[in-house]
Amino acid sequence: MSWKLLKKLSVKGNNPFWFILFVFLSIMVFNACSIKKLAMNTVADALTTPGSSRVFSGDNDPELVGDALPFAIKMYESLLAANPGHRGLQLKIGSLYITYANAFLQTPANMLPEEEYKKQEFLLKRAKNLYLRGRDILLDALDRRHPGFRKNLDQRKFEQALQSMKKDDVRHLYWAGAGWMGAFAIDPFDMKLGLTLPGAAALMECVLKLDKNFGEGAIHDFYILYYGSLPDYMGGDFKKAREHFKKSVENTERKSASPYLSLATTVSVKEQNVEEYSRLLKTVLEIDPDADPDNRLVNILTLRKARWFLEHVDDYFLPKEVEEEENSQNDFN
Repeated sequence: MSWKLLKKLSVKGNNPFWFILFVFLSIMVFNACSIKKLAMNTVADALTTPGSSRVFSGDNDPELVGDALPFAIKMYESLLAANPGHRGLQLKIGSLYITYANAFLQTPANMLPEEEYKKQEFLLKRAKNLYLRGRDILLDALDRRHPGFRKNLDQRKFEQALQSMKKDDVRHLYWAGAGWMGAFAIDPFDMKLGLTLPGAAALMECVLKLDKNFGEGAIHDFYILYYGSLPDYMGGDFKKAREHFKKSVENTERKSASPYLSLATTVSVKEQNVEEYSRLLKTVLEIDPDADPDNRLVNILTLRKARWFLEHVDDYFLPKEVEEEENSQNDFN
C-alpha cells in the first residue's frame, strides 16, 4: 500500500484504524530521521572536538599520518554532506587539506633533486589546489556564520568583513589565511591570486587582534614567514620577523622547532648570514619532539627539514669569495 493511499484512507475513511496506523507510521518515520540526524551530529561532534586533532598532531610516524590523511579527509567530507554547515567539520576538513598540502606535498616537492622537476611541478600543483580548496571551505564556514563576509572580503571591505568576528572564529580565520598564503608561496607569479593577498593578511591581522598568542605561538610563526619572505614592496620586514620570532620562542618555551626553521630559511638566507642559519638549524636538531606531545608530528617534520637545509647550505648561500667580491664591487660603485 502506498503512503499516499494510506494518508487518503486515514483522512476520508470511517475506520479509525487507518488514521491510527498513519499517525503511528508518521511518528516512526519522523523519529527515524531525527535519530539518524542526531547520530550523525553526535559522530561529527565527537570527531571535531579540539582534542581529536591529537590523533594526528601527536603521532611520531609522519608516513603513517600522510597515508591516513586523504582517507580521513574524505570521511569527514562524507559526514559534512550529511550535516551541511557543521562548523566543526568545516574547520577539520579545511585545516587538514592545508596541513596535507604543506607537510606531504609542498615540503617533499621542495626537497626533490633538480632532475625530478616534473614530479616537483606535479606535487606543487596539487599542493596549491588543496591549499585553496581548504581555504574556500573555511571561508564558506565564516560566511555562513557571518552573512556578507565573503562579499565584503572580495570587495576589499576588510573592516566590514571582520567586524563581527569573535574569538571562536580565530581557528577558521587562521587556517584560511594560512592556506591562502601557502598557495601564493607556491606560485608567486599568479598575479590574480597575488592581488587578493591583502585579504589573507587581513584575516591574520584579525587573528592577532583577537588572540595575540593563538596556537601557542603559531600566529607568530606565520608572521616570521610572512615578514621574512615577502619583498619590501609587499610588506616584508626583517625587524618584524625577528620580533615575532622572539615572541614565538617565548610562547612555546623553546619546545617548538618551527620558529628557528622559519627564521633561518627566510631572514638568515636573505641576509646571507650563514652563521646564524647554521646556528638556528642546529638548535632545531637539539629539540626533543617528545617534549611537546601534542605537537610531536610537526616537530619531527621540522627536524627532518632542518637536516635537509643543513645538507644543502650551498644551495642558499654564495661562496665566501664570491660574496666578498660582490661586496667590494658594491663599495667601489
